[in-house]
Amino acid sequence: MASDKLVTIEQVGDIVVLTLNDPDCMNAASPEIARELLAAIRQIRLGAIKARVCLLTGAGRGFCSGAKMIKGNPLGPLDADGRPDVGSDLESLFNPLMIEIRNLPIPFVTAVNGAAAGVGCSLALIGDLVIASTDAVFIEAFRHIGLVPDGGASYMIPRDITRVRAMELFLLGDRLPAAKAEQWGLVNQCVAPDRLMIEAMDLCRRLASGPASQGLIRRLVWDSLDSGWETQLRREREAQRDASKTEDFVEGITAFLERRPAAFQGA
Repeated sequence: MASDKLVTIEQVGDIVVLTLNDPDCMNAASPEIARELLAAIRQIRLGAIKARVCLLTGAGRGFCSGAKMIKGNPLGPLDADGRPDVGSDLESLFNPLMIEIRNLPIPFVTAVNGAAAGVGCSLALIGDLVIASTDAVFIEAFRHIGLVPDGGASYMIPRDITRVRAMELFLLGDRLPAAKAEQWGLVNQCVAPDRLMIEAMDLCRRLASGPASQGLIRRLVWDSLDSGWETQLRREREAQRDASKTEDFVEGITAFLERRPAAFQGA
């Protein structure tokens, strides 16, 4: 993909495809790539980029190889005490990025090709739906360099695959092949590399033809991770009120009564 952008944006009908585009380093998560991705996600959330579903993938042979090391300064920025503080980019860039993704009003799909490591693993697994190629591998190798999981990994992964599986992934730092990730429940589907984008786009088309309530559904599911029973019941009631005020609800009921497929407009 010839472009000087570190994140390319392609509009395919109602689908917006974001591609991490620094293949020479397997799309390592530099501050620059994080800024471009954050800006793109923010444009989608605010409606400056019109879409009904967002797909994120990586150019070349890897999805994202993790944080990019700076030559001559592998320890990263130093704190006031003269010691490294690799958490500073998390605070200013990556944490806001993950929050923006979580707050998107449309479905967010990830198509994982090759390695997804470190914060790149977090970007891969924050998808509402995650499709991985058979050559994909998920790597949480922080323990090998004396660091901890980041990008929301310690929040998402234990909820996806249980505490003990998450401990295995984090404390041992072993590579997790895509097929095993599918067995564990980290990804929805594992497909041949040459089928990855075909299957991902087919899935996105299904989502893009869905109702406006899909955004409410994804918000309910994310909120449920932190909610008590009664709070979630209240949120469902509020979301159902909002969904019932959409044109898509009227169309859905009308199509049901007329025994025909609904033609949702995302409104």
